[in-house]
Amino acid sequence: MSAAEPIRGQEAPPKNLHTISLFVTNQPGVLVRVALVFSRRGFNIESLVVSPAAEGRFSRMTIACSGAPEVLEQVVKQLAKLVDVVHAIDHTGDESYEVEIALVKLETALDRRTEILQIAEHYKARVVDYGPDSLILQAFGSSEKLDAFIELLRPFHLTELVRSGKLLMARSVAVT
Repeated sequence: MSAAEPIRGQEAPPKNLHTISLFVTNQPGVLVRVALVFSRRGFNIESLVVSPAAEGRFSRMTIACSGAPEVLEQVVKQLAKLVDVVHAIDHTGDESYEVEIALVKLETALDRRTEILQIAEHYKARVVDYGPDSLILQAFGSSEKLDAFIELLRPFHLTELVRSGKLLMARSVAVT
């Protein structure tokens, strides 16, 4: 058992999870410079999504990370100082819409699929591949919702899991 795994019957210590959004110029090397800021400050990047912004010369980075809250403010300030970063915003605790996508592959016999499909229906997941000895489910929602969904599927011989990482957009007219 690794040090990060909780002992049976004990809760895992709560993670200090933060979500940071960066608006950056679409240039080679930006991702490396951003990752180095996190590394130097001892923050672990839990997920990172980079996608084109509405204007093609910019990109949006959404970073879910864990680390000490008192250090986070310095990380955001250092990110904002990078040449290619237009703005950096910590959305932790903000009113925002967050979503993540998961693809879950299960190796399962036909006689166990009814239980799996009931779980999938409850979580509004859909079957995207239905093979003779496996199926792939696609689910989307909050990270917590996907965590619960995946835990319910683990007893059914979960063979592969792919998650997109968190996407976030500030609600109302607030800047993401």
